[in-house]
Amino acid sequence: MADVPPQRAWLLMAAGDNRGHGGNAGYDDQFDAYYSWDSNVPNHKNLQVGDPIALWDKERLLGVSVIEEITTSPDKKLLSRCPECRTTRISERKKAEPRYRCMKCRHEFPEALPDVVEVVRYQARYDAAWTLLDGVLGEHELRSLAVNAGDINAMRPLDWSAFREALVTKGAARAVDRVAARVDLSWPRTRGPAVEFPQGFSQALVRVRKGQRQFRDRLLTAQGSLCAFTGEAPARVLEAGHLYSYAQLGTHFEHGGLMLRRDIHRLFDDGLLAVTPSALRIDVAPSLATYPQYARLHDEPLTLRLRDEQVDWLGKHWREHRMAHSA
Repeated sequence: MADVPPQRAWLLMAAGDNRGHGGNAGYDDQFDAYYSWDSNVPNHKNLQVGDPIALWDKERLLGVSVIEEITTSPDKKLLSRCPECRTTRISERKKAEPRYRCMKCRHEFPEALPDVVEVVRYQARYDAAWTLLDGVLGEHELRSLAVNAGDINAMRPLDWSAFREALVTKGAARAVDRVAARVDLSWPRTRGPAVEFPQGFSQALVRVRKGQRQFRDRLLTAQGSLCAFTGEAPARVLEAGHLYSYAQLGTHFEHGGLMLRRDIHRLFDDGLLAVTPSALRIDVAPSLATYPQYARLHDEPLTLRLRDEQVDWLGKHWREHRMAHSA
């Protein structure tokens, strides 16, 4: 039997203003939804749709997910160079003067040399499976889980097996399960076709999301712009939440979902929010009850009438996340 290759995964740095690198202006990342980089960055071509990722801010883990889509487009980038050796490997100092120091030639200078270059801009979306794990692992733990010891790149290969064990040890098994449900190790390394557009291209995780848009449109038409747990909300923030594991069944059942606000969707998938089968009232897990915005949902009725099929699915969800854990 052939050996299964190790799961490729990535540790992505979303450091914001704490980047420690003054050679460029950074990116407009929204760390819980998408991550951006360009063709000047090491490993820029290596990330693929279907790869698990972990994001950190140089001090702690932020969360985990799976890349759902990668888009590219031509762009221009403003680089800041050392006026002495022209490298972009410069650091911007917060207190010391002069403001900049070159990490290559050690030259210190008050103003960097601007240089506009053409690049390919990449953006990976992963909000569908995003799970917040703020601070579950710290800086030293994360650095030790990189495939290559001493790797300092913003996008570095992650030892997924060791990372997974570290999360399980910290009690974050649900996050591991959520990511694993969206990753199929039997897929080839090139996952999904590339669809070309005039301004770039998009590579999407077609197998997982096939029919998802139609499923959402159908639910939105039937339910309206309404989160089943919290009430009226802009359609932009509502997602089509399956009441079962789509990753396991691979089927969009006609009455197998509800429109849920994005945060509610995540918490429902993790079992932190559930619905009592007998009274059809919201049940908030104790670990979530410390947050007032969710605590006040406890024992509240849903905001719409359910079909029998939806009630059945919610009963299965209850047995999985409440009865199984109390046994």
